[in-house]
Amino acid sequence: MIYALHGAVGMAADWKPLARAMKQVNQPVARVDLWQFLACCPMPISEFGAAFNKEVHATDPVLLGYSMGGRLALHALIADPTKWSKAVIISAHTGIAKEDLIPRQAHDAAWAAKALKGEWDTFLAEWNAQGVLSGTSMPDRRTLQPRREAVARSFMDWTVGVQENLLPQLEKVTCPVLWVVGENDTKFLKVARAAVDVLPNAQLRIIPGCGHRVPWEKPAEFTSAVREFLAE
Repeated sequence: MIYALHGAVGMAADWKPLARAMKQVNQPVARVDLWQFLACCPMPISEFGAAFNKEVHATDPVLLGYSMGGRLALHALIADPTKWSKAVIISAHTGIAKEDLIPRQAHDAAWAAKALKGEWDTFLAEWNAQGVLSGTSMPDRRTLQPRREAVARSFMDWTVGVQENLLPQLEKVTCPVLWVVGENDTKFLKVARAAVDVLPNAQLRIIPGCGHRVPWEKPAEFTSAVREFLAE
């Protein structure tokens, strides 16, 4: 069973194309709704890994996470390195410099306010207009509006601005890891190279002509990479 974690301002439904593709090779995908963890109350990112791991009961589970979901996946791997048989991390950050934490918290607090109280379509337009996300359409996010409180909370609880730098802890993750990143996503490519250097059993897959939203920019190439990795 593959447990797939979506990104910020994302939905479990984002993984429907992957689920269809993996079904063809008898690899079921559990599309995790991350907003359930923030639906009633705050959950610090440092506590997510242990909380999520308790809900996973499959034999030899595979963990897959994109961007924010990739950072959450790293927390789950570090919390219990023996639980997961393999992992796929996509376009994720391991942590930012200490001097950047406070500015990033302020930056994401502004996003939280827009998500919670702003006009929803305007918030979505501004979110998708960011350079790192431009050029790729995603499933309709208007259906996410009823979850706006959880979305807003994620900008406070799960921002990289409150995340511990995970790079020194990656040596604990002994299961095979495939780290996927787009060729044009230069910041995250640098992060990926550093992470793969630390992980004991990892490989880096760079998808040509691709930016941050790898699974949706290059779905065929991404699915092929995941299939090959799981077949090894």
